[in-house]
Amino acid sequence: MSRTRPPVSLSRLGLGGSQLGNLYREVSDATAAQTFEAAWEAGIKYFDTAPHYGLGLSERRFGSLLHGLPRDSYILSTKVGRLLEPNPAFAGEQDNEGFAVPARTVRRWDFSREGIRRSIGDSLERLGLDRIDIAFLHDPENHWRQALDEGLPALLELRDEGVVGAIGAGMNIAQHLTELVRGHDVDVVMCAGRYTLLEQADELMSAAAENGVGVVIAGVYNSGLLARPRPDSQARYNYAPAPPDLVSRVHAIADVCERHGVTLPEAALAFPLRHPAVVSVVVGAGTPSQLTDATQRLAGHIPEVVWSELAAAGLISDPQRQRHDR
Repeated sequence: MSRTRPPVSLSRLGLGGSQLGNLYREVSDATAAQTFEAAWEAGIKYFDTAPHYGLGLSERRFGSLLHGLPRDSYILSTKVGRLLEPNPAFAGEQDNEGFAVPARTVRRWDFSREGIRRSIGDSLERLGLDRIDIAFLHDPENHWRQALDEGLPALLELRDEGVVGAIGAGMNIAQHLTELVRGHDVDVVMCAGRYTLLEQADELMSAAAENGVGVVIAGVYNSGLLARPRPDSQARYNYAPAPPDLVSRVHAIADVCERHGVTLPEAALAFPLRHPAVVSVVVGAGTPSQLTDATQRLAGHIPEVVWSELAAAGLISDPQRQRHDR
């Protein structure tokens, strides 16, 4: 399906909002503000959030932090598919899905037309905005038919109404995203963990490039396996202990990087941006230092020989090399 809409334009690096929603640990309002300010000063103008992140905390924080800034000076994406509703049984407990927040509300999956429209309305209220730049169907794999048959048409309506600017889906299953890109009128998708130094969802990326759909890449470190110069004994992949064969592969990639004065995390952050379909790489940060680490990694120069050696060794499929080989 060819598109006639203009491509989505984002800053090369985006700030993901899960940590500002207190993922795994509490982040103070002051630290959240300092992290946002560091991102803004570094030229990051794309921010991604979701109702899921901290049961609305991430959206409320971004709304506060963006308040007063010129509306056309940044791009904000949020997600639909999980409605937040009051928790009638709340007794002071914390959220049970990884966020350090009180469970005063609960999530309810809903990709129906009514659910999508309500989700967008609730997000606009939490954000204090009158429109959302990008709306993603969030993790719809277990509700795929409803997401396509009801959720996507609802987002198309909202796009036509000007309530959202661009639409797509965000998930870590490349096959579903490929189906969406090939068969539906979407503008941009977010792919988490499937286009990295360690694994390349080439079918999705080719389909996106062919159909003029932008791809936002998240999870570039594959749950931490690529986050350090060398994986340690506690390295994780897909949120579980990393299999030995993958750890060996990462060491082989690191060998090539180190020969040319490059660290594994620097290469991991830079690699996705080589693909013509990639419009931004989103990183999570809960402190200014984490944000600075990311911007410094991206600022480093990666010699072209790194990519050519990795591709020659069969460790990556490099789109730039593929272009030259044709």
